[in-house]
Amino acid sequence: MKSTRSAMLGVLGAATILLSACDANTVSGSAAPASDAPKPLETSAPASPSTSAAPSGNADVTKPGAELKIGERAVVPFTFGTEKEGTIAITVTSIEKGENADLAKYGDKAKDLVPYFIRATIENVGGTDLAYSTVSLRAIGGDGRSTGVIISGDVDKCESESADKNFTTPGAKYETCVLQASRASGTVGGATFDKGDAYQDDPVVWKN
Repeated sequence: MKSTRSAMLGVLGAATILLSACDANTVSGSAAPASDAPKPLETSAPASPSTSAAPSGNADVTKPGAELKIGERAVVPFTFGTEKEGTIAITVTSIEKGENADLAKYGDKAKDLVPYFIRATIENVGGTDLAYSTVSLRAIGGDGRSTGVIISGDVDKCESESADKNFTTPGAKYETCVLQASRASGTVGGATFDKGDAYQDDPVVWKN
């Protein structure tokens, strides 16, 4: 099920600026053709996750602060809303660099930004009811810190997905893409998962 969230953009600075993007069909200007393949930042064959000894469901939980390679699988406790919780596995399969033209619908606020597309596979490990849940990932700069940009929504080359109604059994999977961005003068060096008490201050990191 595709996320129906409205696209919003914020650039971190002295103050946070939020911008609502108009419907793509009504925005003037052209984005890069959908057939233009985004530049791959890093890809890797899936490998074994880094784990701790603490079990959760049918798998060991990945340690807070673990550094993984693109393609490696992290198993994490997961809460969605106030009623759904369980254990999921997240595999960041690629981080792709786009073009500024891909952000055309965001207007002038995105003129100095470069989009990055974080692609991931999400698996229900614990087998609890996580139907219609979504997973949030963030990009980090080459120095391991925030990119200084907050952006959300979908573009033609990166459409976020949520779990469907059948995401309730062990082994159920779906694929998603998370839109992130950096300033043109910056870079993206990885992605993080920082949800939940264990990971808020010590996230799981996927790096090149």
